[in-house]
Amino acid sequence: MDRFDAMMTAPLGRRQMLAGTAAMLAVPAGAQGLVDLRLPGGPSQRPLAGGFPGKGEMIVQRIHPPLLETPMEVFDSDVFTPNDRFFVRWHWSDFPTSVDAGAFRLAVRGRVRRPLSIGLSQLLRMPRVELAAVNQCSGNSRGLFEPRVPGAQWGHGAMGNARWTGVRLRDVLDQAGVLSDAVAVRFAGLDGATVEGAPRFEKALAIDHARDGEVMIAFAMNGEQLPLLNGFPIRLVVPGWYSTYWIKMLSDIEVLSAPDDRYWMAKAYRIPTTPGADIVPGTKDFPTVPIGRMVPRSFVTSLREGQAVPLRPTMPVGGIALGGDRSVARVELSADGGRSWQPTRLGPDHGRYSFRRWDAELPLAGPGPLTLMARCTNDAGEGQPMKAIWNPSGFMRGNVEAVSIEVRADA
Repeated sequence: MDRFDAMMTAPLGRRQMLAGTAAMLAVPAGAQGLVDLRLPGGPSQRPLAGGFPGKGEMIVQRIHPPLLETPMEVFDSDVFTPNDRFFVRWHWSDFPTSVDAGAFRLAVRGRVRRPLSIGLSQLLRMPRVELAAVNQCSGNSRGLFEPRVPGAQWGHGAMGNARWTGVRLRDVLDQAGVLSDAVAVRFAGLDGATVEGAPRFEKALAIDHARDGEVMIAFAMNGEQLPLLNGFPIRLVVPGWYSTYWIKMLSDIEVLSAPDDRYWMAKAYRIPTTPGADIVPGTKDFPTVPIGRMVPRSFVTSLREGQAVPLRPTMPVGGIALGGDRSVARVELSADGGRSWQPTRLGPDHGRYSFRRWDAELPLAGPGPLTLMARCTNDAGEGQPMKAIWNPSGFMRGNVEAVSIEVRADA
């Protein structure tokens, strides 16, 4: 029995993850001041707090339900985001503040030969897989959209990267015996709608995607059990796709004989069919499709906006990149507004869905303001545009981002 098995199974019959309800209703007393996300369209200061269950210091975007953003400096320490600093995003505030792992069951039903009710102990006995993958909110960086759009005004920290451990969704579906007329699989968790008559949060994948062998039912991240706020006891992992599909506290899997036509697929989380999901602000009645695969992104993490740095012959610059649903092929750095680009050194490759570290030495000509830009290209040749997209949901931002600093002879 390995360390994780011992951790999960020894107290399995009564194991609970407890989260004080009061912590969900107000900024914890441990708030450490404010952080300025430098959002262009309105108020951009947010509290920093460290009192949420299982979490260290986080940027608080919302309390009820909890929306907690990872500070950018966390991403400079490691390509894998610590569990206690991993971002949190819930749609409804009605989710359990404790889960009895011994009593928990995952239902598999619908167009299957053998409906299942699976306990955690059964999942732990199945063949395991591990995969490094970025979990990124569809609206990450929404606060930078101009003009501003409704929704959580995230900076860049509504994302995280982890080593996910679990079982293949395909293996669970095969146990149930998927019928030949199946076309989609719908997923739901233990959270419920707070407002009477509002739709339960559910998402669906096409049957071939659900059975591709990479979509996972995860019970661990970074070698530890999932934190409650990140979906304990199990969650869906959909590598390369935005986190709206990564259902937390996964409790229900329904195999469908028709595409899912409920609210969260038919009405919500949809993007324009235009290239890059980009439309002119104010455009009405445009066709949409459900959001899906992520696009390449890269960030400077070793320097913060407005930072003063000493003048020297060269300056180290580093950050992280993701290739969307493909591997990172290269990352380039510009210090002249994108007129010229220099290559960077890529760190270890943890797989096509993971963050990848990049580093460079930038020559400094003299003191003064300096704007740095990083640009990622994936192994399919897809790169980041210079121009920011716009759509009314604030989804799928992927343009080249800039960090402005000040080089000072006396710093």
